[in-house]
Amino acid sequence: MTLALAQVTVPTFLPVEDGRIAYRDTGPHPDGRPPLVLLHGGAVDGRMWSRQIGPLSARHRVVVPDARGHGASSTPGPQGYRPHADLAALLEHLDAGPVALVGLSMGARVAFDTALERPDLVDRVVLCGAGAGEPVWTDPWTVDTMARWEQARLDLDAERWVRVFLEFVPGPFRTEADVDAAVLAEIRLMAVDLLSHHLPADPAAPPGPIGFLDDAVERAGAFPVPLLGLVGALDSDDHRRIVADTVAAVPDGSPGEIGGTAHYPNMERPPEFERAVLDFVSR
Repeated sequence: MTLALAQVTVPTFLPVEDGRIAYRDTGPHPDGRPPLVLLHGGAVDGRMWSRQIGPLSARHRVVVPDARGHGASSTPGPQGYRPHADLAALLEHLDAGPVALVGLSMGARVAFDTALERPDLVDRVVLCGAGAGEPVWTDPWTVDTMARWEQARLDLDAERWVRVFLEFVPGPFRTEADVDAAVLAEIRLMAVDLLSHHLPADPAAPPGPIGFLDDAVERAGAFPVPLLGLVGALDSDDHRRIVADTVAAVPDGSPGEIGGTAHYPNMERPPEFERAVLDFVSR
């Protein structure tokens, strides 16, 4: 079994207030096409995009940051941080805008907020598995999984925390036996790395606030750029609903679905995911 994330290069660092942002940058593309910025999900890091860096960088500059508290970026303090402000600082530092933001799960929310706050830096947005605003869980499978994941954190049971988190990979309609073992191993490794390097002094205490936009849903009707909302066909009903609602709320939204996968279509179905992104960016 070969882990794709083993091929990811050493990151570069940008100092920001109270910390640092780690990122990987393939450098300007000779054709001058809009750069692609790939934003990872929660509890993993930029290495989840390892399969995409080669194929996408053949046509675009690709930038892959780690959010604070993830990967090689710094751990946020009790004062918290604003993900969209960190991303804007990185894009300004790289003189990379306007860019196409591609965000999965937590990264989708970061992408949406950044486009609202800094439309001068964003050309278009691809969301996958999440959308605008704080998610509201109603599907029994998602409610149960989220509750058990939070209880594992409160119990300081790291192994159970990782084990429950991995249930999002197959989703509600499959088992782990239906998923490529390499994908599961990569996601587990990134989650374990997070626990190894980013635990606060009191892991059971509420984490510092993550400054997502409170009014993102209310502002969706004025979303300033085209948006593609992707979902895995086997993801939870809640994740699929959230993406569909976001697509319907923005002025220029398009839906897309990738079969045979749940919450991580870029890792389980790389060619289909990359084709959807490149088709949308080239419109």
